[in-house]
Amino acid sequence: MVAFMIMPFLPTATTSKSEKCPLRDALPDLHELYQPGNFLLGGIVSQIGYVFCDLNFRKNPSLDLFEVPNVVTKLYQHVLALEFAISEVNANTQILPNITLGVHISDSYYDARVTYRSSFDLIFKIHRSFPNYMCDTHKNLMAVIGGLSSDTSFQMADIFGLYKIPQLTYGSFPPEEKDTKLFHSFYRMVSNDELQYMGIIWLLQHFGWMWVGLFAVDNDNGEHFLKVLEPLLSKHGICSDFTERCPNTIGVNKIFDVNELLSTLYRRFTESKANAYIFYGESRTLLIFITGMLLGDPGYKENASYRKVWILTGQVDFALVGSQKHWDFQYFDGAISFSAHSNEVAGFQTFLQNVNPKWEKVDCFLETFWEQAFDCTLQSPQKGMKIPDACTGEEKLVNLPRAVFEMDMSGHSYSIYNAVYAVAHALYAVYSSRSIYRAIPGRKIIEFPDLQPWQLHPVLQGIVFNNSEGEAMSFNAKREMGTGFDITNFITFPNKSFLRVKVGRVNPNALVGQEFIIQKEMISWPRNMSQGVPLSLCNDYCPPGYHKKKKEGKKFCCYDCAPCPQGKISNHVDMDDCVLCQENQHPSKDQDQCIPKMTNFLSYEEPLGISLTSIAVTLSVITLLVLGIFIKYQDTPIVKANNRDLSYTLLVALLFCFLCSLLFLGRPRKLTCWLQQPAFGIIFSVAVSCVLAKTITVVAAFMATKPGTDMRKWVGRRLSNSIVLSCSLIQVGICVMWLGTFPPFPDLDAQSMTEEIVIQCNPGSITMFYMILSYMGLLSILSLTVAFFARNLPDSFNEAKFITFSMLIFFSVWLSFVPTYLSTKGKYMVAVEIFSILASSSGLLCFIFFPKCYIILLRPQLNHRKQLIRRNT
Repeated sequence: MVAFMIMPFLPTATTSKSEKCPLRDALPDLHELYQPGNFLLGGIVSQIGYVFCDLNFRKNPSLDLFEVPNVVTKLYQHVLALEFAISEVNANTQILPNITLGVHISDSYYDARVTYRSSFDLIFKIHRSFPNYMCDTHKNLMAVIGGLSSDTSFQMADIFGLYKIPQLTYGSFPPEEKDTKLFHSFYRMVSNDELQYMGIIWLLQHFGWMWVGLFAVDNDNGEHFLKVLEPLLSKHGICSDFTERCPNTIGVNKIFDVNELLSTLYRRFTESKANAYIFYGESRTLLIFITGMLLGDPGYKENASYRKVWILTGQVDFALVGSQKHWDFQYFDGAISFSAHSNEVAGFQTFLQNVNPKWEKVDCFLETFWEQAFDCTLQSPQKGMKIPDACTGEEKLVNLPRAVFEMDMSGHSYSIYNAVYAVAHALYAVYSSRSIYRAIPGRKIIEFPDLQPWQLHPVLQGIVFNNSEGEAMSFNAKREMGTGFDITNFITFPNKSFLRVKVGRVNPNALVGQEFIIQKEMISWPRNMSQGVPLSLCNDYCPPGYHKKKKEGKKFCCYDCAPCPQGKISNHVDMDDCVLCQENQHPSKDQDQCIPKMTNFLSYEEPLGISLTSIAVTLSVITLLVLGIFIKYQDTPIVKANNRDLSYTLLVALLFCFLCSLLFLGRPRKLTCWLQQPAFGIIFSVAVSCVLAKTITVVAAFMATKPGTDMRKWVGRRLSNSIVLSCSLIQVGICVMWLGTFPPFPDLDAQSMTEEIVIQCNPGSITMFYMILSYMGLLSILSLTVAFFARNLPDSFNEAKFITFSMLIFFSVWLSFVPTYLSTKGKYMVAVEIFSILASSSGLLCFIFFPKCYIILLRPQLNHRKQLIRRNT
């Protein structure tokens, strides 16, 4: 972590940028960086390493593994980015004209005590970097830039917040690590981790990785990371296969810790089904982790179980120190990393190419960095002796491996660069409004009234500027410069080099729906995953036509696949439940899509319709033939004896019964729906009434033959006509009431049939429909009862036996009609009703009239009164 302090000097006389204060050993292009000019930029550095600069004491570092006094050379770019930004500001006459910025840097050594000590020293005891230098200045601390980790930043904030000194931190921090509302002087140059966590969720959802492993550093930050991320994963349907803590340090004498780390890594890599692992920690956490992987797989063997898609958070960097510089990161090939947003700043790489050991006189970190980076020793000019492995001074940063030093500006360096400009613009705005000019012969002098650090806050909170790359910079309401995160792809090569490729971005300032952008075609996946985007699931996807079924005792991401129940479909993989199709659609055979239903009705053209039509027409013709026979032989005794008027009426009613069945065929329309049930009910009522009248007439005729009876006056047409007319009118009344209240109408039935929409006549009032059937049932029961008791009356012309059989058939047909009708669906309901009409009518026709036709046509000798009387005797 690097913290840099900006301090103005209140001079008695101030030089312009063309008039430099004397420096003992001035260096070209850089001598003003550490020159105590009108403003001094200084700060606290950590994660650079154990470099002891500007401190009155040296910390005795422990000999813990990975905590030896080595410089993390890669993070030295943060210092160089600061120096580059200051040199640009000093060279720019539009920002702080006639004012030169200086710098003061201190190291925190990963230690809270050193951080607090350095913070107090920067406020009360600034050490001069250059002896024998004096510029008649008064140092006044105005702003702080730092640090990288949340621990160091908030430790600094404890001090600088008390004095309301603006602190611009360039690290990414957990959103609830501390309530930053309590730190009114705290500014963030990057978005907080809340956005990074959502970026991880969006990334996992984008590639369908629902089963992931979690590695987090074993400290408070790691605990907070797991506390926030794990509920987010569950909320978005993602599960963690495991959660492991990784140490930040392991001592050489803690063999047990090393063995435990190796055991954990081996178990997680060999037993886990997850192909996506999330790693949260710091650079040194990653170094320990890589060491464990190397110890578990010595010789860099191609261990396929180690090949995972790594998702790295913004604090992790691929940095090596000391003897580790010969390692590589092959296990992290194809990793996807989140990092603070950055752009390549023009001139920065040229600046890095010009860095040389001569700068060590103004950069106390450079000597240690140079020796660590190039494995050489800088020869002191005061000592004439030659040193083995001496540095030549011709070494170039561009030739260093990327794990040692990167030439591309990192996200944190970009944040430092913007922080310098933010403070410079704020100071310029304040001093532009407060400066006082006074003329002195030969030159212009600027005098500044006293300025306190807290006076910068109103300016910083509302500052808006474009940096050198044209990117707009400003703080939001939370005092965050929310530029978001870049998503980079990590590609390794056999020569132990690597490359970062930007493949996406998480931008909080983008339009809705465009906050997360990734170009997956640019991503290079791990070498063992050449099949394309890898899967990371607890089990395989449930294909369309199936749905997820929970496994008892397992996380919700682990499930079985069950086929969709009848009538439902799943048209996507891994659906939680199957869904119903719309009413006008039906499931496909594989239950993976909805197919539009075909409209259907019982038509004349289909086989069933043709068969029913043929039967109805045939029976109608037969009825006409019977009617014709009865009319032709109307004067014969057998026709007269059976009440020929009732016979004619019954035959006509039966003819219309057969013909009314044709109303149920064809596409239902409003008129046919109106006529179907009423015509059927009235005509059948007339037919059954005629049968009832015939039966009652037989009984009345027999009773009239008894001596002294008054029944003779009831025998004749008046009784039969009254019975037919009165019984028929009741049914007509029911039908009129039906049509006047809830008449039938054409309707579409999309529920009854799975693959069809049936066009049918809706009865309107189902109650009225069953009233018609009930009344017909009542008439048929009466006819059956009377005919049954009259079947054995001693009368030659008694047809009660035939009526009994016919009514028994009629009653049986309509009694079985009701359950059959209710259990049938679609157009087959219509077919059941037509069949019932034809069957019941045929029963009446056959059992009542066929015996008579047999005698009339085939046994005419029996169709005589004398013969009938003889038969009776």
